[in-house]
Order: sequence, then C-alpha cells, then structure tokens
Amino acid sequence: MMMQTIPRTGGWVEVVCGPMFSGKSEELLRRLTRAAIANQRVELVRPASDTRHDGDELVTHAGRRMTAHRSSDLEWIRELDVEVLGLDEIQFFPDGILDVVDDMAGRGVRVVCSGLDMDYRRRPWPVIQTLLSRAEFIDKLQAVCLCCGGPATLSQRLEADGSPAPAAGSTIEIGAGERYEARCRACHEVS
Repeated sequence: MMMQTIPRTGGWVEVVCGPMFSGKSEELLRRLTRAAIANQRVELVRPASDTRHDGDELVTHAGRRMTAHRSSDLEWIRELDVEVLGLDEIQFFPDGILDVVDDMAGRGVRVVCSGLDMDYRRRPWPVIQTLLSRAEFIDKLQAVCLCCGGPATLSQRLEADGSPAPAAGSTIEIGAGERYEARCRACHEVS
C-alpha cells in the first residue's frame, strides 16, 4: 500500500520558513499558483504592518508578484471563503493568528504560512515555533551567505554603516537588502 502524501480529508497546515532572502515568499507564491491552476479558491494575505510594497500586492525579492490583501483583521481572515489560504510574513500578524490557522485547517482549508523562523538575534519567533509543532508539512529554506558563500540560515541586521546591529535593538524592523543580509552560523554577528 502506498502512503498518502496529503491528508485524505480535511485541511492542513504547511510552513515555509528560513532567513531573509531564502525564497520563502517565492515558494508560497509557487504553491498558491499551482492551487489556482487547479481551480481552487485561493487568497493570499500579508500583515498590514508589512509596508514594503504599495497596495494589495506581494512582490518577492526576485520580482514575482501576486495579488495579496494587506490586513491584520483576524476575523476578516477567518471568514474568507477559500480552499487555500496563504499567509506571508506570519510572524508579523497579531496575537490570535494561530487560532485562525487552526480553525481554518479544521474547517478543511489548506493553510500555507511563510515567515522568518528566527529574528536577527537568532531567537525563534514564537508564532513560527508553535506552527512548526502543529504543521503537517514543514520546509526550512536556506539562502546564500553574503560573507562566505555557504548555506545561510540566519538573518543579519545591519546598521547604516554596515556594522552588525546591537542585540538591544527592536525585534521588529521592516526592511530588505538595505538593512539585512543572509548569513551562515559562522559569519552571523550581533554586537
């Protein structure tokens, strides 16, 4: 007897995590695009606090785009009539997002979550930590370390002068290549 690779009934939770520049949003868009090709009802939501892109669109570092509602209204998300729900940058949604994810998966929705597994200090994001223990499917992606070229699993926050950010800084600071680099364990620094 061959093992099923997806549950026969009901919904499930998928997590795509890793450091910045590892292709998490690209993978999320790939999965949602395939679901849309299969004529499934798909919605993509990103947190309202993610102001890197204008309007209701997710744009990856590679330039790929998809319509994405920008909202942190958990009840609105919970009421979406979808078969597949994508949640980008899940670590930035308000408390309660885990209840929404569990509720939707329990109602038969495939929920695909992408986000950073650790902050710039190497501390796990609590929401991802919990999702990893609850998800049916998990993919941890790596980037390329900008210092040595090795596999990067960490996000390095930088000061304006290019030096490592101090550990005393705020946990949440939205940015991209101007403030962050992918780094391996050996090259990652926190001052």
